[in-house]
Amino acid sequence: MFDLVVRGDVVTTQGVRRGHYLSVLNGEVVGVTASDPGSSRERVDADGAYIFPGAVDAQVHSRSQKGSEGLAACTRAAAAGGVTTIVEMPYDEGLLVCSADAVRSKADDAERQSHVDVAIYGTIHPDEGTVRIQEQIEAGVCGFKFSTFGTDPVRFPRIPPWLMRDAFAAIAPSGLAAGVHNENHETVMHDLEMVKKAGLTDHTAHGKSHTDFAEALAMAEIYEIGAYTGCRAHVVHCSIGRGIEICEGYRRQGFDASVEVCIHYFVFSEDEDGARLGGKAKINPPIRPASEREALWRHLAAGNIDLVSTDHVAWSLDRKNDPDMLKNASGGPSIEVMVPLLVKGCLERGVDLSMAARVLSGNPARHFRLQPRKGALWAGAEADFSIIDPTEAPWTVEASQTVSDWSLYDGMSLPQVRATYVRGQKVWDGKDVVSAEGFGGFVKPFGRA
Repeated sequence: MFDLVVRGDVVTTQGVRRGHYLSVLNGEVVGVTASDPGSSRERVDADGAYIFPGAVDAQVHSRSQKGSEGLAACTRAAAAGGVTTIVEMPYDEGLLVCSADAVRSKADDAERQSHVDVAIYGTIHPDEGTVRIQEQIEAGVCGFKFSTFGTDPVRFPRIPPWLMRDAFAAIAPSGLAAGVHNENHETVMHDLEMVKKAGLTDHTAHGKSHTDFAEALAMAEIYEIGAYTGCRAHVVHCSIGRGIEICEGYRRQGFDASVEVCIHYFVFSEDEDGARLGGKAKINPPIRPASEREALWRHLAAGNIDLVSTDHVAWSLDRKNDPDMLKNASGGPSIEVMVPLLVKGCLERGVDLSMAARVLSGNPARHFRLQPRKGALWAGAEADFSIIDPTEAPWTVEASQTVSDWSLYDGMSLPQVRATYVRGQKVWDGKDVVSAEGFGGFVKPFGRA
């Protein structure tokens, strides 16, 4: 007898299996079958709805502002959005995750506080160099994060090319990937000074100081360091079609290069939304013209994008509503909406939902070496999935319903996430998070990618 059988349209990385059955026993997937697998302790009829593999959000900043969010609130929001594993960035306010002790401290917090599972990025302190990379690997980080652009010498430092080269070389034997923020520091600083001298303070000031040129230049640098060192080189938030083409060029040459696009780049554009959203839409790299948004959709449909993530950070509203665009913090909350947004976009644009399953679930699980445990609805995987119903009355996003007191997506109508399951247990019932803090936990990578 199975613990759970769910019937619906099962979305896999190969296609959508209409009217199939997902069977679960002891927290694991037993199989996906066209015929009824037999008796179970619980049955869910989700006819007409999608059974979607649990999303792995590859880029989350839950602790960037003390007192604002934290792992408990962030993972509640994740559960509500069909995200069953978050990958935490290392730039916590007051705790740069750059040592084994810091990794263990954050992992302990995840074990106590999280409603869904948590994987952890590590990084380096610029003054220490590469000496703590190996100890973080042994502590269980799923990858390393660096930046070609810096906003703070400790919390979010620029890593110069020679140090990044040495860090990539130290990481390479582990098989883990090095993820990098993709903006050339010197170019941004020069252009930012020019924007300030010109007296620009409106929504255009950000895009003019963080240009597509600075982004493309950084991406070429990142992939070339990966090629030189043999390390898996990953760009964490590409906003331009040219960036995808640069990545494709390195892949064709045989290098292990990958690229990630954040959900906001598929939704918003500077020319259509910048003036309306103002500081709320300030993101690094910036949202680009609509032509770039459309280029990203074409690359997604073609299979050229590896991961889609949020870069979620729940800044308080007072850090996003300054009339001077340059004084606002960069980034915003979006973990509740990523999965329904991409599902809706794919349905509207005729992109097969299997592509959404790849970039939201299968590919990030493989990228962070969480497969075969995470990211797929195959036999032996943990039964992490959501039920998304496009036939029910849509969810209209309201800031009061989200993890923050504001949302870029306020007023949008999205498909309902009827339920979310982690290891076969319901953590979201369509209205409330029903798992306790500590139900989720720290997950380590295993094997080589």
